[in-house]
Amino acid sequence: MLRMMLAAMISAGALSPAMAAPPMTRFEPALMERLQATPVASRRTCKSVSSCEEAVALWCGGYRRADGDGDGIPCENVCSSKADVDRIKAEIGCD
Repeated sequence: MLRMMLAAMISAGALSPAMAAPPMTRFEPALMERLQATPVASRRTCKSVSSCEEAVALWCGGYRRADGDGDGIPCENVCSSKADVDRIKAEIGCD
């Protein structure tokens, strides 16, 4: 998938072939996991959300780092209780 993304960026003129080389081998799995977890269209962070609803949507949309401590509460700067998070998840259809 990373190679396809690089090829698309090269063909769009956003990246030169020289910038795409050398091929990534050592870090490719970690980079792939990070890119898949945070789609380009939704690259946001907990610092950028202003409500628990936004935080839950960000988390459900694939931003796994939102719940860094694994307690089921994403972006604790705006979400304070698991009950609120569970209610919001049910409202937006996030399992």
